[in-house]
Amino acid sequence: MQQTPTRLLMENPIKIVSYNVNGLRQRVSQFGSLSNLLNTFDADIICFQETKLRRQELTSDLVIADGYESFVSCTRTNNKGRIGYSGVATFCRVKSAFLSTEVALPVAAEEGFTGFIDRCRRKEGLEEFEKDELVKIDSEGRCVVTDHDHFVLFNLYGPRAAHDDTERIEFKMKFFKILQKRWENLLHEGRRVFVVGDLNIAPTAMDRCDADPDFEKNEFRRWFRSMLVLSGGLFVDVFRAKHPDRREAYTCWSSSTGAEQFNFGSRIDHILCAGPCLHQEHDLQGHSFLSCHVKECDILTEYKRWKPGDTTRWKGGWGIKLEGSDHAPVYMSLEEIHDIPRHNTPPLSARYLPMIHGVQQTLVTFLTKRQGATQIQSSKISSSFSDGDATVKACSKSMKRSFNECSISHPSTSPSCSLTEVFDSAISKRDENSKDLTDENQGCPDTKMILQSQPTKLVPAEGTKKLPRKSRCSQLSLRSFFQKSPSLGTDAENSSTNASPSQAESNTSSYLNGSHAPGNKSSSPKHCQLNPNAGSQDQDKGNDGSLEREKTKVALLEWKRIQQLMQNSIPVCKGHKEPCVARIVKKPGPSFGRRFFVCSRAEGPVSNPEANCGYFKWASSKSQHK
Repeated sequence: MQQTPTRLLMENPIKIVSYNVNGLRQRVSQFGSLSNLLNTFDADIICFQETKLRRQELTSDLVIADGYESFVSCTRTNNKGRIGYSGVATFCRVKSAFLSTEVALPVAAEEGFTGFIDRCRRKEGLEEFEKDELVKIDSEGRCVVTDHDHFVLFNLYGPRAAHDDTERIEFKMKFFKILQKRWENLLHEGRRVFVVGDLNIAPTAMDRCDADPDFEKNEFRRWFRSMLVLSGGLFVDVFRAKHPDRREAYTCWSSSTGAEQFNFGSRIDHILCAGPCLHQEHDLQGHSFLSCHVKECDILTEYKRWKPGDTTRWKGGWGIKLEGSDHAPVYMSLEEIHDIPRHNTPPLSARYLPMIHGVQQTLVTFLTKRQGATQIQSSKISSSFSDGDATVKACSKSMKRSFNECSISHPSTSPSCSLTEVFDSAISKRDENSKDLTDENQGCPDTKMILQSQPTKLVPAEGTKKLPRKSRCSQLSLRSFFQKSPSLGTDAENSSTNASPSQAESNTSSYLNGSHAPGNKSSSPKHCQLNPNAGSQDQDKGNDGSLEREKTKVALLEWKRIQQLMQNSIPVCKGHKEPCVARIVKKPGPSFGRRFFVCSRAEGPVSNPEANCGYFKWASSKSQHK
């Protein structure tokens, strides 16, 4: 009897990398492109934390790369200090995003872990928490969950909370409490759970460079250890399980103190796993996922910012910019992982995001927008013609006067007259529609069409609202236009008081058309010489230039003197007798914004004489040690 052939399941190694990039845009710029950054890891699943991207800032060059499917979560809160903060992204290397059997391509994905972001429905096991609590927990973009059939992967960026910030401490505790409930529910269903990311927790004193005797008494460190198998929990700290005695294995260093040089940091980036192994034997005694499938787990220290051979900070290295994150990636390699049934990329994939893929528009919406644009254009044309009619009427009324009244006279000082508005642009657009008007103006070719001092009220086109012109409200009077001219004498002012409004209007038109040019014999010399001191102004400009140069020289000398004074006021540290560096307190409190000096050397162990000696001095007080 012939047996039915069964599908051959391929066993492929899987490499998972977790990396706090401290700004995805900066890392992409550092490596030249997103593809270059991802390819350097040669991993199947790459989890980034602290991407610092808002949803409206997502672009294809930051989340789309050939050969990868990406799933992102961005902060959604508007709270102070949380905008453009946190954010996580999971990149899965696949050969095909459709009908694939690869484990790296998830069968499902969700943003957040409470269920209220993408499905608006709480997850099972979270019934004891209020909806507002769950929404707030997921609003900072700290988690992406991908289901890879064999395991459920949580890409996490844990909250940071200072010891005196009670609000953030409460938020952090609730964050991990809800997260633990979600994990327990999945494990109860028989699923395997992987947790990777920056949890902002160093579990033991071995994971911290300067741990004090009470270090492990912290409530978050106690919670972390309670989750581990060694304390009766369900999870395994994969790195510590593979390297139980390794010390000074850190993943994060202070970038402001140069602590990377002396490896003075902490291990807060983790890979945890829970659940049974994939073997189907009946006797599974002695089997575990760690022993059966985890080949290796380690820290990728080659991604550290400071590398051996770099110039030290106190020997000229302060001006050298170190590229990279203040974290190092961690990775885990799995083996004997079978392929899974054919499936497609989940809908959460970044390829389907509106800001990446775009939004499909229907024919109705397209025509509606075009119709609206047509209405706006027609309203502009109608309003333009109505303005032109008023201009033509006003101009034709003024042109009925005799040209004897249009002779150049002294400008009127009457406050009732004002400069008229010239509609050159409107007239130029209506040449074909105003031929009859040009015939009427042939007798006065140099006269501009102008409005009266009291413009005619125009009726806007139906269905449109004409905005008021700000230029009409800010129009200058004739008096304010000519009052600063030094060439206008008292006689001119006295003679202009007898001028009629029509003469003043004709005067204005003549000035606008250039008929008051110096070559015009009918124009008065007093009016042509608006600035009799034009020759002396050039000399004044030369003097001003020399004064400016003199002031610049004085400023440079003064700045050099201040720099020298500041250099002399910089103290030297007592440990190395070297000039200190200035810092400013950025933490909110009584000393916020205050300046102080510290040793310029990189932070390191107290036992190392080459490291920071701990010198401290306020900029305006006596020296003191930390």
